[in-house]
Amino acid sequence: MDVNKAGTVRACFESYVRQDRDRAERLIGDSFVFTSPQDDHIDRAAYFERCFPTMGRLRRHELLHVTPTDGDDVFVLYEYELTTGEVFRNAEVLTVRDGQIEEAQVFFGGRFDD
Repeated sequence: MDVNKAGTVRACFESYVRQDRDRAERLIGDSFVFTSPQDDHIDRAAYFERCFPTMGRLRRHELLHVTPTDGDDVFVLYEYELTTGEVFRNAEVLTVRDGQIEEAQVFFGGRFDD
């Protein structure tokens, strides 16, 4: 079990927000698998091609909860605002081993109104 898996997850989200691909590539394992309602078990190369560059659609991105489990997983709840002003919340389960993220499972939420 990685004792600083929450820190790894936070650093990876920060690299996404800053679009720091070099840092993200160090944090995401070679066998990384990404699943969301739009992407079914895509590999690391497809993730960096399709998903990583999407920060330009967002005005802001904020981690609300980063909760590690007793195993390798970290649950994350975050909120983001599109450039259109719409606000959404998503949840993810990320698997961290040896300081790298090996899997991300994304669960989309609906529009969030205060």
